[in-house]
Amino acid sequence: MTKFAYFEGAIRPIEEAKISVMNQTLNYGTGCFGGLRGYWNDDQQQLYVFRIVDHFRRFLDSAKLLLAKLPYTPEQLAGITVELLRAEGWKENCYIRPLAYKADNTIGVRLHNLQDEVAIFSTAAGTYQWADRGCRVCTSSWRRVDDTAIPARGKLTGAYMNSSLIKSEAALAGYDDAIVLNQDGHVAEGSAANFMMVRNGALITPPATENILEGITRRTIMQLAAEELDLRVIERPIDRSELYLADEAFFCGTGAQVTPIAEVDHRPLGNGEVGPITRQVRDLYFSIVYGQQPRFGHWVTAIHQQPVAT
Repeated sequence: MTKFAYFEGAIRPIEEAKISVMNQTLNYGTGCFGGLRGYWNDDQQQLYVFRIVDHFRRFLDSAKLLLAKLPYTPEQLAGITVELLRAEGWKENCYIRPLAYKADNTIGVRLHNLQDEVAIFSTAAGTYQWADRGCRVCTSSWRRVDDTAIPARGKLTGAYMNSSLIKSEAALAGYDDAIVLNQDGHVAEGSAANFMMVRNGALITPPATENILEGITRRTIMQLAAEELDLRVIERPIDRSELYLADEAFFCGTGAQVTPIAEVDHRPLGNGEVGPITRQVRDLYFSIVYGQQPRFGHWVTAIHQQPVAT
């Protein structure tokens, strides 16, 4: 159970981290957020956070899109998060949510001349339920927001209305998730995760210019696939019909981690089970985030100064 939050410049009891119903961001969606995961390694009695500084770099980039003026560096936000997690004392996997918002209690649509604040909290988190069997997805009737409307490359709170429409449509139709196309009819991503597919031995993913989130997990997997698994990695547009011809596919992201896709629009991919390349990618990714790969120790931040007593 969450006990603390960083709120209005200090780590406080979570009960004190409150905003008014008049809050500008609550009313207009003028905030941005990040998503980080902490992984509890029971053998080492240690909690590891994956690519913490990289996540806060993107968080501050998202804030720039909102004209937010935040007096923090990525390293400072990472340090605050480490303190917060030490106070929580998680002995299980957790999810960390930094949020930048307009603190004014005012009515009026704008981004400028408003007070910007940062809040951070964490909560216990598990894995996606489809991690082993693969998820069934449809192609959404909704399109991904365009960069000329709401920039998808930033994690902007208002933009997730688009994700919510996509996810609910899929779930209410009996699917686990959806693949969404951009305004040009090319594959963008999932409802809230990046997309990758395997075809003829190559790992293929849409480029950032296809209105996708500039995912840190996506970037990580592309590097690992090329350098560690000796796979050809290709960034290019993907047509809807090409999805049906993929040998394998998966979603990736902080929340989704590496979630296999078993079926698209009632068409099984490969044999309808988790494919060998997806399994390789997933196994390597998890071994790194749990602090089991010393070569990638620079990607994980150990939270506890000393092992947590059992």
